[in-house]
Amino acid sequence: MNAMPSLSDPIAMEVFSNRLLSITEDMGNTLIRSSFSTNIKERKDCSVGLFDAAGRLVAQASHIPLHLGSLMGSVKAVLQACPIERMREGDAFVCNDPFLAGGTHTPDIAVVTPVFIEGEPRYIAANVGHHSDVGGPTPGSISGGATSIFAEGLRIPVTRLVRAGELDDGLLNLIAQNSREPEERALDLKVQIASNERGARLVQGLVQQMGLAAVIAATDDLLAYTARRLRNRIRDMADGSAQSSAWLDDDGVGGDPVPIIARVTVEGETLVVDFAGSAPQARGAMNVAESALRATVYYAVKTLLDPGLLPNQGMASCIEIRAPEGSIVNPRFPAATGARSITCNKIARALFGAFAELLPPERAMAASLDSVPVIIFSGERRLQDGTFVYLESMGGGVGARHNADGMDGVHVHVTNTSNLPAEALENEYALLVDEYALVEGSGGAGRHRGGMGIARQIRATRDGVIFSARSDGHRAGAPGLFGGLPGGTARLLRNPGTPQEEELSSKAANLVLKAGESVRLETPGGGGFGAPAERDPRALAIDIADGRFTIEAARRDYGAPLVVRATAED
Repeated sequence: MNAMPSLSDPIAMEVFSNRLLSITEDMGNTLIRSSFSTNIKERKDCSVGLFDAAGRLVAQASHIPLHLGSLMGSVKAVLQACPIERMREGDAFVCNDPFLAGGTHTPDIAVVTPVFIEGEPRYIAANVGHHSDVGGPTPGSISGGATSIFAEGLRIPVTRLVRAGELDDGLLNLIAQNSREPEERALDLKVQIASNERGARLVQGLVQQMGLAAVIAATDDLLAYTARRLRNRIRDMADGSAQSSAWLDDDGVGGDPVPIIARVTVEGETLVVDFAGSAPQARGAMNVAESALRATVYYAVKTLLDPGLLPNQGMASCIEIRAPEGSIVNPRFPAATGARSITCNKIARALFGAFAELLPPERAMAASLDSVPVIIFSGERRLQDGTFVYLESMGGGVGARHNADGMDGVHVHVTNTSNLPAEALENEYALLVDEYALVEGSGGAGRHRGGMGIARQIRATRDGVIFSARSDGHRAGAPGLFGGLPGGTARLLRNPGTPQEEELSSKAANLVLKAGESVRLETPGGGGFGAPAERDPRALAIDIADGRFTIEAARRDYGAPLVVRATAED
């Protein structure tokens, strides 16, 4: 085993790491508060990071774990296309392509900016924003049924967008005009450039205060500390191997359920994560590019072994990832990757299942909705002042744990966006929110019950609104653990509660709505933990009083004697 580098004073290192995190948080706040699209300014579908000149991740703001892949992949691609010594002060690069530029899907556009100190590029500021549309046949540029990346909008290889401080207006216009909302694209990209410039000034201020040599040394120590800390957590586990699987409803085009298989092996101070046996490359947009797979694995390891671990390059040194080429977790060009977040959350489910066999029971968790259901509406704005593309990724139920019920209606695993408030939605778009609520009975029963899914029902207020969706968990609910029951399944309905009610495919695309028509998506609930008969009657009574499920459902899942006792105690 190679000797680890010596570490600095741990207190000073903690202070330094928080200084770096404060820089990325400031960058993120600038990006969110200054953006023009609701997808970034309201839903916060963006992330920022700071890298050193070698392309090592130093710090990432607490935004979206999956964007770690976009950030790391984009910086690596930029350094390959333009070595650091060829960069000039004031440069900024733009890219999005999963195959050409380390992206994860085309709507996530990254901006990468070298940070010059004493005339040399010493650090790199990077951010990624999910743009609501980058062209293609489907508004939102994502369709589960897309059969190649050429159906997913504009592909941007590594390209210099700002050269020595001069913005390339022609390139910016080219990118913007390949979107259904060119003004938003141009404005948000300018904000992304400015957010990196803000980060560069903060890094320069840190160096001015500490000195360049001290900052470089502290950065090396920080990465070495993260690597050593994770190695210690792995070493505490017994050597061994465990395998688990998760299933997608389909491959985006239809057909049978699609398996994701993950085997985790502990070898001393190293984790080997092998996806052999996973499904072949999907026909539709469910494929996961290398950078997205890597981000998902890092997330699962950090969450389960050491949630306080800093998200930096130090994690990479003790994790080996193996993914068969041509599989859904390592596709060949020109595979579509637009709906990769659904698959990534199923990868996380498989990883959590494997780790449940390697870790103590108190560290385990039942499956959550493990998806990122998305609805997309496009049409003329409410005041006829142009068109819109509105995208909403929705949460659902979290799996229960050994000592707690699952949370209701939140994002899980590798996604972490906010919702768009109904007031903002109705103010900007030709849409009305008919209902926004938790789904009764969707949490899996158990000693601790799973969290509840979300119902969001939206109505078009004028003809010609185009609707698309990508969802999963419509065939089977989130599995429970140690005797817990599965959570409820997802449903997508057109015109619910009317004679024209129609259940839609989970990957419905380009449906044209008339004024007054509505669409309702119900997301899955989380799985239960432990046998339902072991639930505390007082907790069950509260659940019934809160309307989480009916008396009839409680009798079915928890048993009549427990329900009678619970209602009597209530």
